[in-house]
Amino acid sequence: MDTKDAPDADVPPILSAHRISKSFGEIPVLFSIDFDVRPGEVHAIIGENGAGKSTLIKILSGIEQPTSGSITYDGRTVVLPPNGEAASMGIVVIHQELLLAEHLSVSDSIFLGRELRSGPFLRLAEMRRQTRAILDLLHVDIDPDARINTLSVADKQMVEIAKAISRDARVIIMDEPTSVLSVAETQTLFEQIRRLTAKGVAVIFISHKLDEIMELADRVTVLRDGQLIATVGTENLTPDSIAQMMVGRELSNLYPPKHEPDVDAEVVLSVRDLAAPGISGISFDLRRGEILGFAGLIGSGRTAVAEAIVGLARKSGGTVAAFGAPADFPDVSQSVRAGLAYMTKDRKGRGLLLNMGLQPNLTLLTLRKHLRLGFLDGGSEEKALERAVRRFDIRARDPSVRVGQLSGGNQQKLMLGKTMESDPEIVIMDEPTRGIDVGTKQQIYHIIAALAAEGKSIIVISSEMQEVIGLSHRVVVMRQGRMAGVLEGAEITEAEIMRYAAGIKQGGENERLSA
Repeated sequence: MDTKDAPDADVPPILSAHRISKSFGEIPVLFSIDFDVRPGEVHAIIGENGAGKSTLIKILSGIEQPTSGSITYDGRTVVLPPNGEAASMGIVVIHQELLLAEHLSVSDSIFLGRELRSGPFLRLAEMRRQTRAILDLLHVDIDPDARINTLSVADKQMVEIAKAISRDARVIIMDEPTSVLSVAETQTLFEQIRRLTAKGVAVIFISHKLDEIMELADRVTVLRDGQLIATVGTENLTPDSIAQMMVGRELSNLYPPKHEPDVDAEVVLSVRDLAAPGISGISFDLRRGEILGFAGLIGSGRTAVAEAIVGLARKSGGTVAAFGAPADFPDVSQSVRAGLAYMTKDRKGRGLLLNMGLQPNLTLLTLRKHLRLGFLDGGSEEKALERAVRRFDIRARDPSVRVGQLSGGNQQKLMLGKTMESDPEIVIMDEPTRGIDVGTKQQIYHIIAALAAEGKSIIVISSEMQEVIGLSHRVVVMRQGRMAGVLEGAEITEAEIMRYAAGIKQGGENERLSA
């Protein structure tokens, strides 16, 4: 881990919020928040979903205006311009969902909206030259002529940073920048952030990953329920103390106790030599009441296994049996009817209808359950939503609110409710806690354990090794589209998972899964 050189505490802040409050209509979401960031500093903002982080960074970047309070930038009280125009002042936001034009080249994307011209003609060669110079400054080997849609997510992050530098950014706000990056890609991003701060750029960093906060940030501001809890230097913090400030309670029982399933329990899902795009030779059994983890590096084929089982990807070989019967599902609806449910990792793109309310999202896959004489029974759907809200602690000010306005944690709990609405016996959860806070993670972990205790059989696919270790009875480790190993009991450790994921070890024969 690199040693952090904290910026001089006597250096005045470049961007400050003074007693900022914000209400939407009659609903207050921020209460008299003080915040500042200094040149050369990484200042993290953390809190549970719904704590007010997103609203605060929207105010700090001019996207929203405060109801009361003031913003100071470079020593002057200012009203930041809306619609991203604060970027022209040097305040740039890199959003969690990257805002790049996929069909344009790297250099075109970096200069989009402020192209270099000679009269009516674009100075394409000069834009490419400047793009290359910025990328060289970042030590990034990306072709300025490459199309954005051909780049990896990590390289797209680097293009966003290059775009910010091209705007002479003095403050860069990064919202969950590592949510879809591998460990190696995250470290590359951190190197770029350190280069920026060494040149005096101030970075506001939002992340739910407490280990990243401890490694990267100089100071941490904790929000809870729209209120400022504390601003503390990371040298005085631990991940546990941050988590406790976030949720207001101890989290020693983050993971529930593991209750081992019966060794003679029924095999509910049997996969043999499964092959599909990106995977081959996949064989395993899943027993009733078992939580089976799938670990591995990004691109190892974990999601491809799930999609082939439930009918989202076409199998090219092998067999799948559910409850003893062949299960060659042509589409997801057939797998749902057979008692399998899949919760995608992409809740915004494939999991939820963000412009609709809670009820239509919840019952989308189970409309047949709510038909009466061929017509949808609104009362039945309302009761289903009431049950899901209670069971999964979904918090919304109004059931008709658009799902896109919910916090990430409540979106995830709604998606879990949608998945369980069909009352499946087998549940496949892909990245079940991606992009949510530690308090909501704890809730979902306990829900998963309770489902297994009820006799449901669960596959958990996760990039967070501690999550796989804390939940799973057994772990399949994937590497390059194949099963690298199968771990159980005391073998399930972070070091052992990484040995198989990195190809240092091979083995853990497939037959152990059906032993």
